Amino acid sequence: MRSQAAVLLLTFAVTAPALAQQPPAALHMYKCKDASGRVYYTQVPPRECLGRETEELNKSGVVIKESQRPATPAEIKAREAERKKKAEQEELAREEHRKNTALLNTYSSEKDIEDQRARALKEAQDAIASTEKTIAGAQKRQKDLESEKEFYTKKPMPAKLKQEISNVDIEIKTQTALLEAKKTEIAKINAKYDEDKRRYVELTAPKK
Repeated sequence: MRSQAAVLLLTFAVTAPALAQQPPAALHMYKCKDASGRVYYTQVPPRECLGRETEELNKSGVVIKESQRPATPAEIKAREAERKKKAEQEELAREEHRKNTALLNTYSSEKDIEDQRARALKEAQDAIASTEKTIAGAQKRQKDLESEKEFYTKKPMPAKLKQEISNVDIEIKTQTALLEAKKTEIAKINAKYDEDKRRYVELTAPKK
C-alpha cells in the first residue's frame, strides 16, 4: 500500500506542472466575417471584424449572442422611409375602417341608399328649378330695361337706369353660373351613392 501511494504521489508531482502550463479550455468563441468574406473563429473579437456583425458561440458552437454592426447612413435613411411608409399604410387602413364603419351606421339596406339618393336628387332638382325661375325673372326685367333704354338714344340715360341694367346683367351671370354648378351636382350625387352602394354590398356580402 505504501508503495502504491508513493507511485501516485510521484505521478502527480510529474504531471501537475505540465497541466498547469496548458491553457484553460475556451468557454466561448467569436465568429465573424471581414469585408472580403473571410470567416474568423477567435477567442477575442478580431480587429478585422471591428464594426461588423459578430456572433458569440458557446463551447458547443451554439450562438449565445449577436452583435450587429452599426447601420450606414443609407440604411438609416431606408429604414426611416420604410417606417414612414408603414405608418402611412396604417393610417390609410384606420381611415378606411372609419369610413366603412360610418357607412354601415348610415345605411340599413340597399333600399335605404336609394331612398337617400332620391331625396338628395330631389333637393338638387328643386334648387335647379328655383334658379331657372330666378333667371327667367331677371331676363324679363332685362328685356323691360332694354325697352326703356331706347327712349334715351338721343339724350343722356338716367344713372338709376344704368345701375339697374348693370345689376340685372350681374344677376343673370351669377344665377347662370349657379345653375351650371347645380346641374353638375346631380352627377356628383349619383356618383356618391353609386360608390356608397358598391361599398355597402361589398361589406355586407356573406363571407365565403
